Amino acid sequence: MGLQFDPANYDAQLAAKRQRLVDLLAPFDAPEPQVFTSPLEHFRLRAEFRLWYEGGVPHYAMFEQGDNRNPILIEQLPIASKRINELMGPLLEACKADPLLGKKLFQVEFLTTLTNEALVTLCYHRPIDEKWDEPAKRLAEQLDILLIGRSRGRKRVLERDHLYEELSVAGRTWRYQQVEGGFTQPNGHVNQHMLSWAVEAAGHNDDDLLELYCGNGNFTLPLSTCFRRVMATELAKRSVYSAVENLEANGVENVTLVRLASEEVTEALTGVREFRRLRGIELNDFNFGTVFVDPPRAGLDPATLDLVKGYQRILYISCNPETLAANLEELNATHRITRSALFDQFPYTHHMESGVLLERR
Repeated sequence: MGLQFDPANYDAQLAAKRQRLVDLLAPFDAPEPQVFTSPLEHFRLRAEFRLWYEGGVPHYAMFEQGDNRNPILIEQLPIASKRINELMGPLLEACKADPLLGKKLFQVEFLTTLTNEALVTLCYHRPIDEKWDEPAKRLAEQLDILLIGRSRGRKRVLERDHLYEELSVAGRTWRYQQVEGGFTQPNGHVNQHMLSWAVEAAGHNDDDLLELYCGNGNFTLPLSTCFRRVMATELAKRSVYSAVENLEANGVENVTLVRLASEEVTEALTGVREFRRLRGIELNDFNFGTVFVDPPRAGLDPATLDLVKGYQRILYISCNPETLAANLEELNATHRITRSALFDQFPYTHHMESGVLLERR
């Protein structure tokens, strides 16, 4: 991703994405999409590099998709955050200079934030133990970073395994815990646009929101201001722990978080099955008027599609416009699109995020 970096072509690429989305939504009489642009460079807050050794000397390397034999050696990556670019050279030089840091190091992963925190993970093809800690601590202090070491079956965390991001949405700043290895939106500036669009599209409501695939609470936090109550669901334990942390850190008290897969939510809400994880939660106390979904690339499964059809409004964020269009073929029978948007999370690639608001016909 980003190996075809060419800011001069950004507007043309974005126009092509917009037209692609317009064409996919045309059968459903969708309104013109709002388009949210990305910074032209230094927009990506995370990056990972394989190390490629030539003459025993390591270099950062990336590969074209499907080709792991022909590395593209990299010293700087313009799409990555300024913090990542600042760290790349000094970190690699330190690993070259110290065998405890550099021996059999095969991958380096960077995670940064809009607030300039940085967490770096060093991955090894050899066991690492407490002997690694001392030079790693010196490096972490020297570069002002958090540092983690990983080898097969082992993880060395020097201070903490997470960062804290701050995102501004509709005049409020939200604080998020972002855990190493967990999913986070890679383009922080565009993520703020996505959250702001979702809040505006949701409006102010006297009823409740059902959110599926809530992750670490990225959308949950700002959307909680738009509804009486929210029931947010997520299956991945690591994301659930972060979501709980984020709700508490931001003083959000009207969200009920449930660890269920979307298929299990359907079974629970339709009375097909009872779940121990729902003990103490009265589903009948909720009055869901809107459902929010941000599914994986495969889109909504048939059972979840049937579930969301039952709600007055569906707020749908998609990372795959083709599966969004396929889902809309089903939803179009009961709902109409009243808003649409394009979020350019991934400049210089064909990937894009989109959003639609559907309201019952």
